[in-house]
Amino acid sequence: MSTTAPATERKHRRTLIGVVESDVRDKTIKIRIDRLVKMAKYGKYLQRRTRLHAHDEKDEARVGDRVEITECRPISRTKNWRLVRIISRHEGKE
Repeated sequence: MSTTAPATERKHRRTLIGVVESDVRDKTIKIRIDRLVKMAKYGKYLQRRTRLHAHDEKDEARVGDRVEITECRPISRTKNWRLVRIISRHEGKE
């Protein structure tokens, strides 16, 4: 008698949208995520940014592109995110 284990669903993984800052490294992109944080005391908003490293398997993202990334298992010491899709291309000098 073999019983099959119930299929376990994957947990919801965070996805973020940011702008590619660097694509120099092989299969790795550096992404800048800008956000606004409200100061509790004064109520004014401050701009904050986070920089993340993401895995880009096909090396398709370029500097200035707007991309969507998602959490994944640790790929290296700094990479815990991977590229899902390129939302829009940067329209600048090449």
